[in-house]
Order: sequence, then structure tokens, then C-alpha cells
Amino acid sequence: MGILFDMNRRRFLVLLGGGASAAALWPSSSVEITRTGHALGAKVSLTVTHSSASRADAAIDAAFAELDLVEDVMSLYRPHSQLCALNRDGVLHDPHPYLETVIRHAVDLSRASNGAFDVTVQPIWEKRSVDLVDWRGIGLATGRIALRSGQAVTLNGIAQGFALDRVTAVLRDHGVREALLDTGELGAIGRARTVGIQHPSQPDACIDLASLEGRCMATSGNYATRDHIVEPRTGRAPDHFLGVTVVASTGMEADGLSTACFVLDLEPALELVASRCAEALFVTKEGRVKATGGFPRV
Repeated sequence: MGILFDMNRRRFLVLLGGGASAAALWPSSSVEITRTGHALGAKVSLTVTHSSASRADAAIDAAFAELDLVEDVMSLYRPHSQLCALNRDGVLHDPHPYLETVIRHAVDLSRASNGAFDVTVQPIWEKRSVDLVDWRGIGLATGRIALRSGQAVTLNGIAQGFALDRVTAVLRDHGVREALLDTGELGAIGRARTVGIQHPSQPDACIDLASLEGRCMATSGNYATRDHIVEPRTGRAPDHFLGVTVVASTGMEADGLSTACFVLDLEPALELVASRCAEALFVTKEGRVKATGGFPRV
């Protein structure tokens, strides 16, 4: 969940999806259009500011069409999706470039985090053996993705961030220069935004504020769904933090890193964030806030 910090009214508005959220002061001479929906298990909110209402609408149409494509490729809840086909058959030939991109990034992050991030945790949710969880069982070759026998993949810890990147690209292609994007993770086109980070135990409050400019933000924690992040080696819910927020150059990187860091202890999490040129804010289980030196706190 996240909080929308309205700088005009000096109040907080609850958003029913996403890890963190933001608000901005839009130029009064422009048309502001907001459209909401759902994708990849999260509430989506796209706010576009443009001199032309029709062009803003067309851009948002294209962005939601792109979200539908991402979901067609990566959803666990669409039986015809490529991800469902991979899990069902154990192998996928000629995968969509989006799926291949995300799986390759996931493998890279799994390697960098020593397995703290692992998309093969799906058997845990299916009440099967934790022994099936091992990112090294993913086989990647040109035009082919394969899994070790019995394995299954969930992209819940990275797909929303990738969706944010794709929406950003589509809106830019349609000439959008000012936008506020929430696909479950946060991004903005244009000037800096003030972002409120959800308080882990107070749904209507922020625990901190940050400035979001030219980067993306993702928050991981057991906010809305109890124990929705697990430690890949044990299948148990991590208990190091109440929440982790990461700011990175892309939504996919921020999303994956926040998931990995939520599983790790503080010191290895700090090392991982530094190695990926990202910044992070941690809320410890005691409720203390710790941030990296470059985290853009307001």
C-alpha cells in the first residue's frame, strides 16, 4: 500500500495498491487526466498532464494496452499467459522478449543477492517442497527458457516494476512529458515529485518522505497481504524489516531489489544496494528508519 501526499491540501490520501505513492503540483494551464485500473495484482493509477486532452487520452489508452500485454505474458492468473505455459510444460520455446528480459534480470539479481531474490519460489505457495526452489534450475538459451523438473516461477517480485518501465516508455513515445505513474511501483515523468512512504503499521500515515526525480521507487513489506514475501531457502516469512523502499534507475531494478533486501539482513542488504548503484530506506522490526547516504529524503 501507499500514501498520496497532496502538497496543495496538506493531507494524506490512501491508495489501495502499490508500495509507495506520490503527488505533484501540476501546471494549471494543462489538462490533467487520471485513469485507474488493475494489473498484475495491483491497483494502477496513471495521471498524465498534457496540453491536449485527446492526446493525453490516447497516450493513456496505449499505456493500458501495454499493461494488458505485460499481463498476458507474465500473469499467473491468465491460463494462456506465457508464464503459465512455462510452469505447466517446464519449457517455453520462442518466449516473448518481455518474458526473456525479466527472467534474465531475475537470474542476474539472484546471483548478485546470493539467492535472496529467487523467482522459483512458486512451489512454496503451492504447498510443495522448498527443495524445488533454486534459481540455478532456470535454463536460458536463445529462444528457449526451461525449468528443472517440478519447478515453477512467479514474477510477483519484479513484474510490477517492469510494467512501470513499459508504461513509462509508451507514454514517452506518445509525447508525454509530465506524468505520475503507479503500477504497484512508482515512477514519474518530468520534474521531481514528493513521495510519501507507507508507514508499516499505520495505514493512513507516512513514515518518511522522499523526492523522486528521474528514478523509480518500490517498497516491499507485508503491508496488505500477510507473509507475501518468503525467504527462498526456508519458505518462512523474513523478520528483519517491516518494510524496505528502494530507489533505482528502473522500476524492474527497484522492484527486484526491494524484494531481495527485505529477505536479507541489514549489512548484506546495504552491500547489495551499493553494488547495484541504488539507494534504500529500511524500517527495522523495531520501527526505526535507516537510509543509505544517497537516499533522496525530503
